[in-house]
Amino acid sequence: MIVRIMGEGQVKLDDSHFVELNKLDDELLEEMEAGDEAAFRRTLGALLDSVRRLGTPLPDDALEPSELILPSADATLEEVREMLSDDGLIPG
Repeated sequence: MIVRIMGEGQVKLDDSHFVELNKLDDELLEEMEAGDEAAFRRTLGALLDSVRRLGTPLPDDALEPSELILPSADATLEEVREMLSDDGLIPG
């Protein structure tokens, strides 16, 4: 799957990594619902770090369609809330 981190670029992630990423996504959703800004920042950073660590960066000139778009590390709680689906940021 091709994942875009807003403001950074795209990475290719193997589907096998989504179990780990979905756990972080579930935590992020709970923290957002609780309005816990500090925990939200920590978990968003961990989610993005995991995507960077587990994924293979695509070249800057690659024009692959992104199947998933994640917010930048400095996104606000409200900006991320607007990006959410019922499943969180990551479907499934």
